[in-house]
Order: sequence, then structure tokens, then C-alpha cells
Amino acid sequence: MHVSPAKGWLADFLILAAIWGSSFLFMRLAAVELGPMPTAAIRVAIAATFLLPIMLAKGHWGELRQHWKPVLFVGALNSGIPFALYSFAVLHITTGFSSILNATVPLFGAVVAWLWLGDKPTVSRTVGLAIGFGGVVLLAGGQASFKPNDSGIAPAWAVAACLAATTCYALAASFTKKHIPSLPPLVTATGSQIGATLVLVLPALWYRPDHWPSTSVWWSLLVVGVLCTGVAYILYFKLIENSGPARALTVTFLVPVFAIAYGVLFLGESVTAWMLLCGAVILTGTALSCGLVKLPGR
Repeated sequence: MHVSPAKGWLADFLILAAIWGSSFLFMRLAAVELGPMPTAAIRVAIAATFLLPIMLAKGHWGELRQHWKPVLFVGALNSGIPFALYSFAVLHITTGFSSILNATVPLFGAVVAWLWLGDKPTVSRTVGLAIGFGGVVLLAGGQASFKPNDSGIAPAWAVAACLAATTCYALAASFTKKHIPSLPPLVTATGSQIGATLVLVLPALWYRPDHWPSTSVWWSLLVVGVLCTGVAYILYFKLIENSGPARALTVTFLVPVFAIAYGVLFLGESVTAWMLLCGAVILTGTALSCGLVKLPGR
């Protein structure tokens, strides 16, 4: 895999972090009225509808048809299930908290790559895994209670949903590396959203709301579907191609910065010193675990 110089992918990296940071905000705005399953399903359906004509115009149908099975499967694992889990989570914990937990994706990615692909971590990366998971325990222990909140759901279940989603992302990254050849980013992005839509359509119909959503909800869904999913996944798979999967996963380092800022500005969410401290511990461990930084002599 060719890895481009930093100037070739850094702009995409920053734009993707800003876009994905806003996805927590828009998921929250939509899920309040629609519920988690319909929010996730409409999000990926809009993304697929947006991407499919572009892919066809680029003449990539043959490539998707040739590799449709693994591409659709990775869509369920990398979009369908995680989006539903996060749509549930942001109803019960803050979007900033959710985004910090989302930053553990490279941690889980390193563990999955070790167990599945035999990518054994170095001493430095092993220390990073321990630090990162320690930060998750501290954050969850300090913020997540098993006592139901005003919504009737214990925040601990929302935390568990976030961590399950990050595990899905990690599995999808290793699956992509092992089973999907080098395809144009547009093909992978489009096929994955089609796969996610197929997985979510029946649960979404089952849990559909009994009222027509407001105009603001539809705008939120349009933004999260087109920008935060369609455009974002083109950028993400482009990053994987240009900078490698390990470096692409580190985009989750910056996502909480944007997500916390959006939550404070638009939702009036509060940010505690404990959240920031635990977030720093998690990011430090993640940076070590994915090899972005190394211990002296390691």
C-alpha cells in the first residue's frame, strides 16, 4: 500500500475529524424524535442514495458487483451496527462523552489486529493498550452509573453501546485489510452504505415513530447522511488508501475536540475536568498503541 507524504493526506484528515465530530450532534438532534434505529437507517439510506449515482457516473459498478459480498458485509459492521449503537448512546450520555469513547477505536483496532491478523504489538504499543484501557475504565467509572437517569436508561448501557460500536469499527478495519482488495474509495463507501441500509431497514420499520418528524429532524438527517456519512466515508477510505489503516484510524483522536466544542456551543453540554483528564489518558494510550509515538528505546 502506497503511503503519501503528510501534505497529501493531512487536509483530508482534518476535514474528516471536523465532519465526524458534528455527527454526534446531528444524531442526537434526530434520535430525540425518531429513536435510534430509524435515525441510523435513514442516515445510511440517505448516504447510499447520495453516493450511488456518483459511483455509477464514475463507472465503478463492475468493481462493486465483483466484490459486493465483503463490501456489503463491512458496511453492516462499519456503519449499520455502530450508527444504531451511537444513536442510542447520545440519548443517554453527552455527545462529548460519546466522542471520547469513540476515540478508543484504534485501541480496539490494535487488539483485533493482534488476535486476528497476528500483528503482535511491541512493548511500547502494549504499554499504550494498558494505558488506554485504563483511561476508559476511569472515564466510565467516573461518569457511567447503573442507576437509570431521567430517560429511564442507565448511562452505563450507553457506555457499553459506545464500546460495542468501537469494537465493530475495529473488526471492520481488520476485515477490510484482509478480505477487501484495493478498491476505489467511492466503491467501498457506496457499497458499505448499501449494506448498512439492508441490515437496518427491517429494525427501523419495526421501531418507527408514530408521528411525522419535524423539519429540523429531516435537516439533521440530511446533513448526517450526506456530509457526515457519504462525504466522510469517501474521505475515510481515501485516507486508508493514502496513509494506511493505522494512521487513518487515528482520525478519532481529533473527533472529540470538535464533538465537545459542538456539544457545548449548540447543546449547552458541560465538560468536566475529569472527562478531559481521562480523555487525555485515553489518547495517550491510543497514540502509543497504534505506533504513532513510541517509548524511548522501544
